[in-house]
Amino acid sequence: MLLDASWLALGLLLLLTGGELLVRASASLAGTLGVSPLMIGLTVVAFGTSAPELAVTAVAALEGRGGIAFGNVVGSNLANVGLVIGGLALLRPIQIRGALVAREIPMMLLATAAAIVLASDAALDAAPDLLSRGDGLALLLFFGVFLYYTIGDLARQRARARASGVDVALPAAPFGVAASTLLLVVGLALLLIGAERTVFAATRLARALGASDGLIGLTLVAIGTSLPELAASGIAIARRQSEIALGNLIGSNIFNLLFVLGVSTILRPIAVPAAGRIDLYFAGALSLLLLAVALTASRRITRFEGALLLGAYLGYLGWRTLGVAS
Repeated sequence: MLLDASWLALGLLLLLTGGELLVRASASLAGTLGVSPLMIGLTVVAFGTSAPELAVTAVAALEGRGGIAFGNVVGSNLANVGLVIGGLALLRPIQIRGALVAREIPMMLLATAAAIVLASDAALDAAPDLLSRGDGLALLLFFGVFLYYTIGDLARQRARARASGVDVALPAAPFGVAASTLLLVVGLALLLIGAERTVFAATRLARALGASDGLIGLTLVAIGTSLPELAASGIAIARRQSEIALGNLIGSNIFNLLFVLGVSTILRPIAVPAAGRIDLYFAGALSLLLLAVALTASRRITRFEGALLLGAYLGYLGWRTLGVAS
């Protein structure tokens, strides 16, 4: 048990170090390339920190463990909104930018709605709930539209700002493109290694303490694969880079639903677990709550609102863990 505790401490240290490098490199890359930190957060950082979800979900799908594959994606999305955004806002209020309210959060809601429709075969045509390869292709198509729309819209915004003579505020760029890219790759590598070691050690500790495999899968697998998002976004908030933090989390959720689930379903169709649609419904409800919080006049997530998100997540997790929804 002492060895597992040591691995856990090392994993957390790697997460913090990798998150620090990732945020510094991302902000510098945004400044060097002349793009918004939100765009970097939504793309490079979000896709990088979602690598654990992609690895775990794809392997689980190939091994025929559809419940783990599906639960990891939906559970990670729940953790990103409820645990990470809610928990970070509880520690420090998070500023909300207009683009997140107008574009990214609604896109996350649309991605969730698409997943709900595709996973509702029993409700639509009395067939067993199954994500087929055709459903996977549809999810990847939606992901391509998301990328095209996001990158194109941000580029048009910057072009309009330059044409009007108003420059867009960008972070300082202490490193060049090559150095920023290298730091970003090193940061991502440390995040992934740290997440793997942390999940490994925490799982062994949980089993040593008598926790069931079901409880470990519901909590440690989904939360564990969200550790890179937690580390990167937590450090971004601490460094007052809220655009990178929220862009990372919302972009990761869109990436998980459309790309990770799409690719994994194409590799092997995934049977939706018995309570899978309930989990998706709650993911949609939590996303709606986040949108409502973001639409407040203060344009920030306050500590009270963070506690509301975190409380809703923990309450649902407790409900599911106790077996109320099997």
